[in-house]
Amino acid sequence: MTRFFLTAAVALAPALPALAQDGTTLQVAESEAFGSYLTNGEGAPLYAFTADTQGTADAAPVISCNPDCLQAWPLVTGDAPEAGEGVDASMIGTMDHEGQSVVTYNGWPLYTFTQDQGSDTPQGQDIESFGGEWYLVGPDGTIVEEHDA
Repeated sequence: MTRFFLTAAVALAPALPALAQDGTTLQVAESEAFGSYLTNGEGAPLYAFTADTQGTADAAPVISCNPDCLQAWPLVTGDAPEAGEGVDASMIGTMDHEGQSVVTYNGWPLYTFTQDQGSDTPQGQDIESFGGEWYLVGPDGTIVEEHDA
């Protein structure tokens, strides 16, 4: 009986929106092309979506990424995110999204990109899709639109 439920859960997993599993430690990476940007604990670049509403002291962030969007751009989740070296701990927060604790930075919900694989990362910088644009998030809490190398 247990095997049936496990098999059913595995079979249904692809139908569920993907969520990044490591949101507990935010770190900073550096690249010649993009300058400094945030990564998760596994080194995956972290992005903000311009269609989202950035949270402020007076208003919670709002996620606009729909389930199809979340398949390509998984949310970063974690209950107690921490700041690595170069990350401003005061900018780290969380928000609830459909029962998941989503990591935010300077009010932006954070995402990874499924196309970021191997040494060619980050591939999601300055992409327009799902009704907005995707940008890396800098350690200063702003989106990285361009970088003067």
